[in-house]
Amino acid sequence: MVLIVQKYGGSSVADAASIKRVAKRIAAARRAGDEVVVVVSAMGDTTDELIELARQVTPLPPSREMDILLTAGERISMSLLAMAIANLGVAAHSFTGQQAGVITDTVHGKARIIDVTPGRIREALDSGAVAIVAGFQGVTQYTNDVTTLGRGGSDTTAVALAAALDADVCEIYTDVDGVFTADPRIVPTARRIDRITYEEMMEMAASGAKVLGLRCVEYARRYGVPVHVRSSFSGREGTLVTDELEEEDIVEEPIISGVAHDRSEAKITVVGVPDVPGKAARIFEVVATSGVNIDMIVQNVSAAATGLTDISFTLPATDGQVATAALTAAQPEIGYASMQYDDTIGKLSLIGAGMRSHPGVSAKLFSALSRAGINIEMISTSEIRISVVTSADHLDDAVRAVHSAFDLDSSEGEAVVYGGTGR
Repeated sequence: MVLIVQKYGGSSVADAASIKRVAKRIAAARRAGDEVVVVVSAMGDTTDELIELARQVTPLPPSREMDILLTAGERISMSLLAMAIANLGVAAHSFTGQQAGVITDTVHGKARIIDVTPGRIREALDSGAVAIVAGFQGVTQYTNDVTTLGRGGSDTTAVALAAALDADVCEIYTDVDGVFTADPRIVPTARRIDRITYEEMMEMAASGAKVLGLRCVEYARRYGVPVHVRSSFSGREGTLVTDELEEEDIVEEPIISGVAHDRSEAKITVVGVPDVPGKAARIFEVVATSGVNIDMIVQNVSAAATGLTDISFTLPATDGQVATAALTAAQPEIGYASMQYDDTIGKLSLIGAGMRSHPGVSAKLFSALSRAGINIEMISTSEIRISVVTSADHLDDAVRAVHSAFDLDSSEGEAVVYGGTGR
């Protein structure tokens, strides 16, 4: 007998028929003798609908009340799924994040898990029942306020429970057949990856690949939880995320694992910054104090005649207003001339552990973009990733051009997208 944690995304439980289909898969696993814990997201577009409803009531909903509202979606899913499983003759108990022992910090909207105490989950499993847990939510340690975990929160819930329960595997069910070399909605010929390392998957998630959340992969790597990405719409094998690669995977390790893209970022350029020590530091202190994370940074060479320079950086577009307001308030202190904001950018990232030891990857990337007529605005690199910023209008063309240049296309026909969200 093994202990399996399964997570089902919103497209997998979008309606009653989908919930019944998922229930059959869960019941089959339990009847096979496995212990099963299930983490479930809100049905379909429920979370987006709740956000829109809140905005119709007030343009600035209190973050505490927003978290209470949004957790309703997962609670609906968990109870309906438990009912569907029970209807198949298999015992199932549903639990909120609080009941499941998911303890978080106090940051509403993007709380981080600080502990998991799954006593009630263990009791349900010992009684022979399937445990159904509402994803995306937890409770603060001292005030018992409900919190939500932000983007990819249900994935993170599943991996955290898997780690706390010492599960054998965490299965993430979505609407595609695994992790692909690119988003199959943009590149239909993208190839499914059989196995991928935590390191590469973290880079892909951080670069915009939506199939897994970044914090989920970070958590899995920290606790050594194998993550199996599969489709709830098919019985195909999927993708295993682990550092325990088989010998043939090591020998035949590809140079490039995939091409990821991200449309959710914006670019701020601070123009005419005095090129003296401390000014750049002050700019980023102001941004950090406002609670905004920065991705890519570029500083131009100082103009000798003026002693001024320009500093550009990218950030989540949702934080654009906060960051620009903070920098505007600090303009007299910093002494920059003006500020430009651009939310029509897209980021393309080429990822692969093999590029450490293979020269020419950068040259091939930029040649492919040049042939496609794609202009590059910013460049950033890590040991296994090269990212570029370009116009959002040209991002899809850039992804297809780079994917083809590195021979990542599948020979098995087009990938299937069963749902529509990729989560």
